[in-house]
Amino acid sequence: QVQLVESGGGLVQAGGSLRLSCAASGIIFSVNDIGWYRQAPGKQRELVAAITSGDSTNYADSVKGRFTISRDDAKKMAYLQMNSLKPEDTAVYYCNARRTVLGIIRNVYWGQGTQVTVSS
Repeated sequence: QVQLVESGGGLVQAGGSLRLSCAASGIIFSVNDIGWYRQAPGKQRELVAAITSGDSTNYADSVKGRFTISRDDAKKMAYLQMNSLKPEDTAVYYCNARRTVLGIIRNVYWGQGTQVTVSS
């Protein structure tokens, strides 16, 4: 059974920091690309940051320079370090694992989400 479990969300003041964690089980973590997505009330889910199985990263323009994604394949963990948080970062943050074989997406898994609230 595949599980992605996010943790580390909470309430923080603007300018503060949080570190989100994603713990994976039931998958070969190292071959999956990992993404952090977020969804604010009334808005579509959007990609915040992603890291490939080869450790290439990309970020949404809105978080570049403030957020850092990382992974620890030995621990089957992914992280999102969020600094200089802004009220507009308030959302539910989701961890996503995706396995692609020869350019074709084979599996996609989602966590249950963790709430991040940034007060002004």
